[in-house]
Amino acid sequence: MKRLEGKVAVITGGSSGIGLATAQQFVSEGAYVFITGRRQNEVDAAVDLMGNNNATGVQGDVSKLADLDRLYTKVKEQKDHINILFANAGLGEVAPLEAITETHFDKTFGVNVKGLIFTVQKALLLFQNCGSIILSASTAASKAVNGYSVYGASKAAVRSFARSWVLELKHRKIRVNAISPGPIDTPGLRGLFSALAQDEEQIQQIRMGIESSVPLGRMGSPEEVAKAVSFLASDDSSFITGIELFIDGSMAQVSDICAVEIFV
Repeated sequence: MKRLEGKVAVITGGSSGIGLATAQQFVSEGAYVFITGRRQNEVDAAVDLMGNNNATGVQGDVSKLADLDRLYTKVKEQKDHINILFANAGLGEVAPLEAITETHFDKTFGVNVKGLIFTVQKALLLFQNCGSIILSASTAASKAVNGYSVYGASKAAVRSFARSWVLELKHRKIRVNAISPGPIDTPGLRGLFSALAQDEEQIQQIRMGIESSVPLGRMGSPEEVAKAVSFLASDDSSFITGIELFIDGSMAQVSDICAVEIFV
């Protein structure tokens, strides 16, 4: 039997990057997956990639509660329960202290904090006991990143939620863990490089600067994160709850290089 055979999983932000890689990993291990994403074409493409018999896509923005209600209505109609939730949807934008605006703050906290809270809260009505919730935090919550103070603060909140919700859900034996990826080679990160750089040479300089800050000397892949999330989703981690699992090549643990300016 596959490790996630018969499980029903929900992944927010599942149409690209870490979320999509995790959805593919879950499907390969036997789960049925519901994914969300803000762009319908990307959601449709992701479902086609996994196969319509293995996944359902629901377009939506986690910061909008009506979109979350629509997601869970679809889950209830098709499967009637949830075993695994990967609250992965998030965003990060550069804004030095003097450039922070109310719009920037509201957008970041609206998705990374408000969206995550209600993603979990609304899932509980369908959640089976002894399930697994995985929250997507970031090494930016532990390691200062220039221009990312709001993003880092929002991800520190995520880490705190994991601890608190372990206690609140212990009577249902629902495990709650957080992952904190470091620099992961995703379309979102590559797009950020392109937005900040003036040419291809500068993109490579940014990339090399980030890689030099990681003790393993490279960025991680979405598939590497997906395998870690799958472990936390499965019964192989049945006595693990409340942890923060760093998936960062030890960047946040031992690196003393502070030259990194950006990463998501």
